[in-house]
Amino acid sequence: MQKQFDTLKKSRLLTLNIIENLTMEQLNKIPEGFKNNIAWNITHLVVTQQLLCYKLSGLDCLISEEMILNFQKGTSPTYTISEDEFNSIKKLFLELPERLKEDYDTGLFKNYFEYKTSVGINLNTIEDGILFNLYHEGIHLGVILQLLKFI
Repeated sequence: MQKQFDTLKKSRLLTLNIIENLTMEQLNKIPEGFKNNIAWNITHLVVTQQLLCYKLSGLDCLISEEMILNFQKGTSPTYTISEDEFNSIKKLFLELPERLKEDYDTGLFKNYFEYKTSVGINLNTIEDGILFNLYHEGIHLGVILQLLKFI
C-alpha cells in the first residue's frame, strides 16, 4: 500500500502546484458549461477520500458534516469560498492523506461496508477504497485542468 499512499501525496502536491498562482476569484469561478469550480473540486477530493476510507469503514470522518454536505458527490458550489477557508482546505488536502496512512498502518480500518461506485466498481475492503480514491483523484485533476482553460 505504500505505493498508493505515495501516489496520493504526489498527486495532491501536483494539484496544488498547478493552482498555486490562481486568485480566489479564479478558484471560485464557474465557467460557462461547467457545474463547479476549482475550489469545489479540491474540497470534493478532501470529502470523497474521507467517505471512501473512513465512512465506509464505519469510522467518523475527520472533517465536518457541513463540509461533507456541501461538497459530496452530486453537489455544486452554493457559496464563494474565502481565502481563509481555502487555506484550511489546502491544509486538510495535504494532511489527511498522511493521517490515512498512519491510521492504515496502525490497523484502524477493521471493517468495510461494500459499496458499488457510480462507475460500477464494487469496493469491499479499505484497500479497494484507497485504490478507487486514486482513480477518482485523477478524474478531478483532469477536470481542474479543463477548468484552467476557461478561467
